[in-house]
Formats: sequence, structure tokens, C-alpha cells
Amino acid sequence: MPKDKSDLRRTLRTRRQSLSAEDQKLAARALAMNVAGTRLFLASQRIACYLPNDGEIDTRLVIEHIRRLRKILYLPVLSPLAHDRLWFAEAKPKTKLVPNRFGIPEPAVPARQLVRAQELDLILMPLVGFDDHGNRLGMGGGFYDRSLEFLRHRTRWHKPQVLGIAYDFQRINGLTPDPWDVPLQGVITDRAVYLY
Repeated sequence: MPKDKSDLRRTLRTRRQSLSAEDQKLAARALAMNVAGTRLFLASQRIACYLPNDGEIDTRLVIEHIRRLRKILYLPVLSPLAHDRLWFAEAKPKTKLVPNRFGIPEPAVPARQLVRAQELDLILMPLVGFDDHGNRLGMGGGFYDRSLEFLRHRTRWHKPQVLGIAYDFQRINGLTPDPWDVPLQGVITDRAVYLY
């Protein structure tokens, strides 16, 4: 694996984009089963997830499971004020979705219905790569890190819990975190649950 983060992103993104439709479907099913059996997931009521983009592992079965258990599903929304942060909107089955400036669908709701990360119990977040110490390689925009920055200063009360979602092959050795990176409490993949 390349050491440079840009090269590493490119390599891992290419690999996940090259998976066959059948492999994607099998991985999505296995991911949903692994998420469903995780204690943090079972204990949480207000859960943020994401809609897959750019070859990310498919979360639609996870989303179905959240709804089936009558938990409250939230999806990320780019902040209408600070363009480098995320807010979260409740996403019901009939909530209208519109593409944001990156082409990723997000709930079309009034600003007063948006909530901050602090109001959630669990965030299931995308990543490009991760290591065995809870370090996450994202797309490079820093949206999640800036939105969850407050967690780096907490010593006791950790809400929301933060778990990454990925294909198992996105696990790599020795990512060097940047000072602003928010570490993950675990990663759930199609093959395993890693808790740190």
C-alpha cells in the first residue's frame, strides 16, 4: 500500500469501485448482519448513517434495519451556513432527498429540523481506510472531523459514539493521524467488528 495519503485514497477508492455487483451485494448483506449484532447499535436510538457514494459499501440494508427496529434514522446534511461542517436530518421513508454540491443525496428539510452531532447516540460514518488504532482515512474534506471536533476534548461523556463502516480490505497498517483527526471507537466491515 502507498504511504502518501493521496495515493492511498486513490488505491483504496479504485479497489472498492472495481468490485462486482454480486460482491457488493454479498458485502452489504454481511455488513448489515454485523451492524445488527453490535452492542453499540442495539443500545442506540438516534442513529446517523449515510447513503453510499463513490463505491462505498452499501448501507441500505443497515438503514432498513434501523427503521425496522423503530430507531430514528438521520442522514448527514452539508451545513447551509458553515460550508465545512455537517448537520443531521431525520430521514423517514418518504423524506425527499436532493443532491448536495457533491451530488450526494441528502434530506431536503427546513434548517430548523437539522440537529447537531451532539444530539445523536451513534454515527455510522464512511471512510476510505482505517487501521487497528481507530485512525480513519476519509475523503480529505474534513467534514466529519470538524463536525465531531468537540469529541477530542471530552474525557468522560462520549456522545455520539462513532463507528466507521467499510469493506474489510480497507483495513491498512499504521495510518498517521493528523492533529485534527477524530478517532473512531470501532469499525464494522463485511467480515468483522473491530472495537478500540
